[in-house]
Amino acid sequence: MNIEDIRRICVVGAGNMGHQIALLCALNGFTTSCTDVDPGALRKAEAFADRYLPERVRKGKLDSAAARETRARLRFCAELTDAASDADYVIEAVFESLEVKREVFSRLDRIAPPHAILATNSSYIVSSLIAPATRRPEKVLNLHFFNPALVMKLVEVVQGPHVSEETARVSVDLCHRLGKVPVHLRKEVEGFLLNRIIRAIRKEALWLLEMGVASAEDIDKACVHGAGHPMGPFQLMDLTGIDLSYQMAMERFRTTGDPADLPPPSLVEKFVKGHYGRKTGRGWYTYSKDDSDGQ
Repeated sequence: MNIEDIRRICVVGAGNMGHQIALLCALNGFTTSCTDVDPGALRKAEAFADRYLPERVRKGKLDSAAARETRARLRFCAELTDAASDADYVIEAVFESLEVKREVFSRLDRIAPPHAILATNSSYIVSSLIAPATRRPEKVLNLHFFNPALVMKLVEVVQGPHVSEETARVSVDLCHRLGKVPVHLRKEVEGFLLNRIIRAIRKEALWLLEMGVASAEDIDKACVHGAGHPMGPFQLMDLTGIDLSYQMAMERFRTTGDPADLPPPSLVEKFVKGHYGRKTGRGWYTYSKDDSDGQ
């Protein structure tokens, strides 16, 4: 298979990442279907697309013909069978649970054509744990986008020991077609590449906060104005979701059993209160509706 063989893409999951990945694929010329078990998520995803494209036209970032063509290439489906039965490439972006993902991939293996590549957008679950749920392990890999997927350039293409060279090559080429900057990880490693680096920074930032050394705001200022980061670790957690930071820490603890990997009290408090960051309007910072809407 070559990149020219990829014409139809299915995105499973219409949430924060999925709906943006689907719109990204449609913007770049692929016939795209987006599906979710939650009708509300599908409605919200479709409303986002119908709002986003005209806004791009108004801002001069997209001409009206391209916007119409993009919208015509994008459809939202309630049924997985309808969305994936003719897909050449599938990108899964559902809840970060190994059990859930294995069930989704088992169904996809039965529904999608035999040639289709099945990719997971998981932030930390390696594809070698998911691939046994299918009969095509050589076509199952991690394709990790970063939030917000329409903006962030980086995509991690993670080639586990079961993944064929062809699958990895086509996936790297797909990222280029989507206007992204792929990095090819030739070995599976927990946390992949960038999240391992970010995790080290986040862990130290949370320790400094917990010890009362400095506020979240001042730690962020130090990273932005001293290290040249585009945003500080607490701002980044608010953007990607404090719930995701919590889930990643808990998943790591379940893997290692090391109490040092448990999320710290300040992060647990935010998670329990539902203060997930921008998408809920409150996290380490407080946001207006305009700040959180559409992310």
